[in-house]
Amino acid sequence: MRTVNIHDAKTNLSKLIDGAVKGEAFIIAKAGKPLVTVTAIAAADGPRPRVGFMKGRIGVPDDFDVMGRGEIEGLFEGSR
Repeated sequence: MRTVNIHDAKTNLSKLIDGAVKGEAFIIAKAGKPLVTVTAIAAADGPRPRVGFMKGRIGVPDDFDVMGRGEIEGLFEGSR
């Protein structure tokens, strides 16, 4: 595995990341001491849920923004 010092990693970060995505993991070192290993993240299995997939299945009450206001204020003010 390739070792790169911090300065070189900053200078060539885009190239190093492109390599890591292709499976060429590397180590970033400071003063010759290895600090971190950079590897690609594995792709998630299956499709990601789409935005709004619960539309029509759940409801939000009209007073949602004031629900429990008294109890919450009491918790902050120490009266409960």
